Amino acid sequence: MKDVVILGGSGIGMIASSILDRLGGFNVLGFLNDYIPVGETVGKYKKIKIIGTTDDLKSYLDKENTYVFIAYVGLQKEKETYQKIESLNIPVSKYINIIDKTAIIPSGYCKIGNGVMFSPLSQLSPDVTISDNCIMLPNSFVGHDSFLDRFAHVATNAVVGANVHVGKGVHVGSNATIREKVVIGDYSLVGAGAVVLNDVPENSIVVGNPAKILSKKK
Repeated sequence: MKDVVILGGSGIGMIASSILDRLGGFNVLGFLNDYIPVGETVGKYKKIKIIGTTDDLKSYLDKENTYVFIAYVGLQKEKETYQKIESLNIPVSKYINIIDKTAIIPSGYCKIGNGVMFSPLSQLSPDVTISDNCIMLPNSFVGHDSFLDRFAHVATNAVVGANVHVGKGVHVGSNATIREKVVIGDYSLVGAGAVVLNDVPENSIVVGNPAKILSKKK
């Protein structure tokens, strides 16, 4: 039985916890969260306790059989969140991969990083590279020869085409589609249902069909 602490809370944190429960062999100790008071719980039905803040992470990493999963989706603060996580200096050996049994990953055909999560029915084509700490939510798809940089998130039913480069901290919204051979710049946000036909500059928010830049992040 491996002990797991999750950085986060409701939403992605609860999804991660539920997948670990289904997989078996894992014991979720609780959440580390900088905003919810220690001792309170998260979850409407299954209750998971807030056991500390990110300042308490080191004490858990020092334990031999304890691992960590980062359940952050920064949305409007991707770069800030990325830099905060980098400052924690978490050893790669302490990250745990959460891969649902129904996820489709061609064995031997893809490169998968550390601390990733593949939700139910998420799918990769051959020759895909998934970097550390990426998250794929249910029914999401990444086409062949594409690359997801660190902390990229592909939401429910989103499709990333072939030969696409998705930058660091990018969030691809639910039901979005990214055409083949497109580059999504670091820390950008692709809105729900957007159809991206052209490259997206970093720190941009794009929405619509075809997708256009709504605004640039500060």
